[in-house]
Amino acid sequence: MAHSEDHIALAAEYALGTLDADERTQVETLMAVDDDFTAMVLAWEFRLGVLNQMVGAVEPRPELWDRIKTAIGETEPQSPIALHEVPSPVAAVAAPYEPVAPSPIPMVDDSNVIRLSLRARRWRNVATAMTALAAVLVAMISAQMYRPDLLPGAMRPKPRIQVVEVKTPVTTSAAQFVALLQKDSSSPAFILTVDAATKNFTVRRVGATSEPGKSYELWIVSDKLQRPRSLGVIGGNDFTARPALASYETDTVNRATYAVSVEPEGGSPTGAPTGPVVFTGKLIETVPPGTPQGR
Repeated sequence: MAHSEDHIALAAEYALGTLDADERTQVETLMAVDDDFTAMVLAWEFRLGVLNQMVGAVEPRPELWDRIKTAIGETEPQSPIALHEVPSPVAAVAAPYEPVAPSPIPMVDDSNVIRLSLRARRWRNVATAMTALAAVLVAMISAQMYRPDLLPGAMRPKPRIQVVEVKTPVTTSAAQFVALLQKDSSSPAFILTVDAATKNFTVRRVGATSEPGKSYELWIVSDKLQRPRSLGVIGGNDFTARPALASYETDTVNRATYAVSVEPEGGSPTGAPTGPVVFTGKLIETVPPGTPQGR
């Protein structure tokens, strides 16, 4: 059934708990026979229920009830209101007169006034409740944005999880060159690896054995160079890494012959090979340029 504004205000006040006993009985009777009105009351209770969630329960002190009973017992009964006696009218000394019939007092129907007053009171209560509800909602939104830790656990916003796909760019490697420095094909002594991009090289000891008081020294030999150039003494560890090829042209590095000579401990004192050249080799390409390294 259709409901008037009075029904809506009555349902809101019932949810707020501001009705007197007779009005609550009227609402509960209406709820028993009208499912739509019951749904309206429940909707108001749902809207206004957030006010209870924002206010914690406060337990009154035990002595409060004793103070109320004491205050009730000390209240004196109100004395009856004394009415002043109206003096009897003095008889007129003048000539007798004819009594005049009193004019009838018009009866005023104040039912509309009472109804409007109740309606205004109800809507004031509803407006006050809605204002409080709006203020609570604003406070909740502000707390969720700036101080979610102040809210109860059920009202705190859930953390947002965003999945981001990160694509690793495909990288390509520079060309890699390797040379076997050996006396013959069956006895490799060192493996020389050169990175074409940086021109850094690494020498790995494979089968060469150290001689007391002697050092192995690596040389680059090319027809573009007037004489062999030293690339440094090969260390006693398994790997020796150096950037000594950075000053040479790429074509010279790739086409040169690499040789290992036996020199006095610490290397050649003259800057040229002084001992026998025992191992040689040329670079071959093992990894072509532009090979993908992974995603």
